[in-house]
Amino acid sequence: MRLWRGRLKQRNAESMVAEVAEELDRANGELLSAITFLGDCIAQPGLIAGPKLSRREEEDVSYGFEVVKAISRLDIGETVIVKNGTVLAVEAFEGTNEALKRGAALARTSAIMVKVAKPNQDMRFDVPVIGLETIRIAGQARLRVIALEASTTLLLERDAMIDLAERERISIVAR
Repeated sequence: MRLWRGRLKQRNAESMVAEVAEELDRANGELLSAITFLGDCIAQPGLIAGPKLSRREEEDVSYGFEVVKAISRLDIGETVIVKNGTVLAVEAFEGTNEALKRGAALARTSAIMVKVAKPNQDMRFDVPVIGLETIRIAGQARLRVIALEASTTLLLERDAMIDLAERERISIVAR
């Protein structure tokens, strides 16, 4: 409780959990990476599901990566929604799925979601993740592509997620 009462200048998830990790360290405890035993669930580079991307989609993915890397450095969020060279939504405190809903509502159809890890992301307790719920929301929102940062993003329920993405004709690509 002492950690929450005044030592923290910023009260975001990262600073709070980092303080807990430091407290464990002071007590000679060790906090392992959240992905220590989940190597098979980490997105590897390449097309994971769905149709090959068009030239326009590739351009939007590249632009989305550029933008989301900039906002992630500021610790704002890890996801952006892009369509035709325009950023429609930037993730903030609400999380990936809510940002996806907001951006897709503006796009109406065929938007691109790009998700990355923050620079120096502490993988002990904060790992970028997508799963079935993200794919369900993306399908309802008629999203076209989900682009992920390879080697940092967990794919929960991978086989079922890929199957649903294929049925929804959503491409999932890791770079």
